[in-house]
Amino acid sequence: MLLNALESGYGDRTIVLLHGLMGSAESWWRIAPLLAGQDYRVIALDLPGHGHSPRDAEGTVESAAAAVVETLQQLSPGQHITAIGHSYGGTVLAAAADRLPLERAVYADTTCAFTGGADRQALAAQYAEGRERRRDPAWLMASRPYYSARDAAVEAHAADRFDPVTAASISSGDDVAYLPAPGSILVRAVPSSYVTDDDARRFAAQGVDVRSVAGAAHTIWYSHFDEFVASLPEVFQV
Repeated sequence: MLLNALESGYGDRTIVLLHGLMGSAESWWRIAPLLAGQDYRVIALDLPGHGHSPRDAEGTVESAAAAVVETLQQLSPGQHITAIGHSYGGTVLAAAADRLPLERAVYADTTCAFTGGADRQALAAQYAEGRERRRDPAWLMASRPYYSARDAAVEAHAADRFDPVTAASISSGDDVAYLPAPGSILVRAVPSSYVTDDDARRFAAQGVDVRSVAGAAHTIWYSHFDEFVASLPEVFQV
C-alpha cells in the first residue's frame, strides 16, 4: 500500500513525519515549513485510514509500518532519513524502524505500545462519535484551549477524512509493544497521560535518550512549539 505524502523542501537531508491517531500529514503544518527552511526534504505521510491514504478494514500496526516502508522506498530510495513519530505514529515508526535507513528516530509522547483485543464494532462506533465532535473547530478549541485557529481547522479537516473502521481494526488484534532502539530519542510531555515516569525510566535503561517538556499537551508542538523545537537541537537548527 502506498501512502499519501505531503512533501516540501529540497535539502540533501530527508526527514519523515508520522502523525498520531485521528491526525493527518497536515498536523505538522507548523513543523514542516520550519524543517524545509533548514535544508531538509520533508515527507509528511498520511497513515492508513487517515487523510488521503487508503483505508484498511483489516489494518494492523504491522501493515501500517509496511506501508510506510513501501512508500519511502518509492519516494526516497536508498536515502538515510530522520523520522519523527507522534503517539500512534511513533508506534508505527518503531515497528518499521529496522526496515528503514534511519539516521535518527524521534518518538513524541508515546510508549510504542498499546493493549489490543478491543471489540471492533464497539470501538469503531466510539471512533465515529469522536470523529463527529472533532469535525467542529469550535469544539476543538473549547476542549483544547492551547489550539490556535489553524490547529483547530487542520484537526477538524483530519477528522473529516478519518476512517473509524481502520482505527478500530488496529486495536482489535493482539497487544502491541515495541522498544525503540538504543540511541533513539523520546520527547514526552510532563505530566503525560501516555508516558509514565516508570515508562521513561524503562526506556532510558534501554539506551533511549528521554527528554521532557513540562506542562505540554500530548501533541507537544501544538501547546509548546518553541520548547518542542528546543528539545531536539540535533534535528532543528536551534
